[in-house]
Amino acid sequence: MARSRLFASLCGLVFLVNLARIIFAPLLDVFIAEFPIGEATAGLIVTLAWVGSASLRLPTGWLLTKVPRHYVVIASGAILAVSAAIAATATTLPHLMVGAFFMGMASGVYFVSANPLLSELYPERIGRVMGIHGAANQLAAVIAAPFVALTVLVDWRLSLWAIAVGAAVITVYTWIVASRTEMPSAGQADRDFVAGALSEWRIIVTALAIVGLAVFVWQGVFNFYELYMQSKGLSDRAAGAMLTIVFAAGVPAFYFGGDLADRLPHVPYLLGIVGTFSATLLVVTRLESLPALVAGSAFIGFVVHMLYPAVDTYLLDTLSDSTRGSAYAVFSSIWMFSQALGSSALGILLERGYAYDTVFSGAALFLGATILVLVLFERTDRLPS
Repeated sequence: MARSRLFASLCGLVFLVNLARIIFAPLLDVFIAEFPIGEATAGLIVTLAWVGSASLRLPTGWLLTKVPRHYVVIASGAILAVSAAIAATATTLPHLMVGAFFMGMASGVYFVSANPLLSELYPERIGRVMGIHGAANQLAAVIAAPFVALTVLVDWRLSLWAIAVGAAVITVYTWIVASRTEMPSAGQADRDFVAGALSEWRIIVTALAIVGLAVFVWQGVFNFYELYMQSKGLSDRAAGAMLTIVFAAGVPAFYFGGDLADRLPHVPYLLGIVGTFSATLLVVTRLESLPALVAGSAFIGFVVHMLYPAVDTYLLDTLSDSTRGSAYAVFSSIWMFSQALGSSALGILLERGYAYDTVFSGAALFLGATILVLVLFERTDRLPS
């Protein structure tokens, strides 16, 4: 019962952690009018939140070799509560940027510490636990825009204050529940960060080879998805609805994807997801009618979001107790960096005059080709599983 309560508190915390990371995007118009600033400076606020998310992942991995995992999780909640309050009280642009950076930082600290903790709390059901946890995380992406739309009717700062207060309450509750829960001893064997990560380099490289390019492509796709839908003739409102459908499809995808990750061989399952994603993206570039685009958006959102619990399950289930936290932190840091570059790369290609369909179909074909190569490696037992 105590572990169930701790798991529930972590699901609440991950919802706020992800909301804090994406809340700035729907607030950009407000920031432009409030401070006032241009689009480029406003975009930098969002970038700082994601840079913050990547910044402390490696140091957190080292910290996990010295400090119990649940202490670091609680620290991430405290960072989020304080930094959200800083952003909510911002009266100058630098003040707001500092708050955004630290709100993003809280998410990086959280994911690197919470995911290994969850896998050790429920070692027999890693996929299902990661799926439920991921679904709570994905709910934040679905409600971010309507949540901001409601709060700005009163004051845009209300959305940030809600995150600050919510994070403070859930962090205190997590600390109380954790103090009453018998924590797993598996993480106590992970005491050498560098040696642990180096000893698992084959698993880290394999995971990155399978999913690294996929999330690089996906970051570019979803960040430009509204504009892409507009290029197909949809109105602004309809294009925004397509992106909402993509995110909403991710909620059940996390749950079912995690459940399947417990039942299927890890590497073939990951290869199947990425292969299906590349094929779906290629199909979406050929769609034109509104019903077809709705169905395509739902399907691509469902498929790609299955990838996240699947890769977490592969790593956390395959890595040993003595290396799990260290190796996962290294993977998470590199993976986050690969994701961050996707939007910039796509933007460069679009500025050079390439059409959306050309860029997306080319990315889908290249991704599919790499998966075929990896399938050959897997069939000859050259990939660790």
